[in-house]
Amino acid sequence: MKIFLTGATGYIGSAVAEALQAAGHTVVGLARSVEAEQTLKSRSITPLSGDLNAPKSLTNAVENCDGVINTGTTNDGHKDADAVSEMLTALKGTYKPLVYTSGVWVLGNTGDVPATEESPLNPPPLVAWRPGVEREVLAAGSKGVRSIVVRPGVVYGWGLGLAGIFVQAANEKGAAYYIGSGQNRWSLVHVEDLADLYVRLVEKGTPGVYHGVEGRSVETREIAEAASFGAGAGGKTESWTPVQASERFGPALVDALLLDQVVSGEKAKRELGWTPRAVPLVEDLRFGSYAMARINP
Repeated sequence: MKIFLTGATGYIGSAVAEALQAAGHTVVGLARSVEAEQTLKSRSITPLSGDLNAPKSLTNAVENCDGVINTGTTNDGHKDADAVSEMLTALKGTYKPLVYTSGVWVLGNTGDVPATEESPLNPPPLVAWRPGVEREVLAAGSKGVRSIVVRPGVVYGWGLGLAGIFVQAANEKGAAYYIGSGQNRWSLVHVEDLADLYVRLVEKGTPGVYHGVEGRSVETREIAEAASFGAGAGGKTESWTPVQASERFGPALVDALLLDQVVSGEKAKRELGWTPRAVPLVEDLRFGSYAMARINP
């Protein structure tokens, strides 16, 4: 298949591009700059000059590909919605797949019972716009689009992602910080396992929502402790109040970081044979890519 990929130079998109190529697919990547074009070419990805902020620039690429994976975002709900709408229009009646990236944060606090794809949504303000885009994507299923929404958990791996916040604090301050009691849980997924899920979705996913989470949820206090060990700070951790954290990250992000979530990824495992295999986050922080980033900067 020839897949048009937005966010192709980003954290998730880079992993997805590699996984698609390994599976024998051709990747056309959206490039917003000459630098991005050069990066994509160096990775044997065909660059397409365009921008999610200019939806009409996406039409030709969408029409000339066998499917679309949207991992990019403008971080503006209206602009993202316009870009997705344009891509859906270009796919109308083709029955080609469009895989849209949302996230488990749209679920809000879940309680102890694992949230499924049918669970009600209660997004924090930071992602309050995403359910509307999800609905538009899913509605396109009645217009001849194989429309799929994937909700990744908190993505980690390669020494990157939100887990890096804990490592950075340990490196700079001698202690990894968590917010509040640190008992809130994150549902997680390694970036390589997530990339494998995207390949399975674009190849054989049925229209609907899929959660991309690996297994057990982990308390942020445990994540901070592991990051501290991996960063050479001896496991030292400290608690920030939400007010302190908001001064650094902004209240909207802090609201999301404080979500307590237990999310099920069983649908993807059952229907697609998806089997997350990567090292768990705590181990990756202590001994893996995050610790190696310190030892081999």
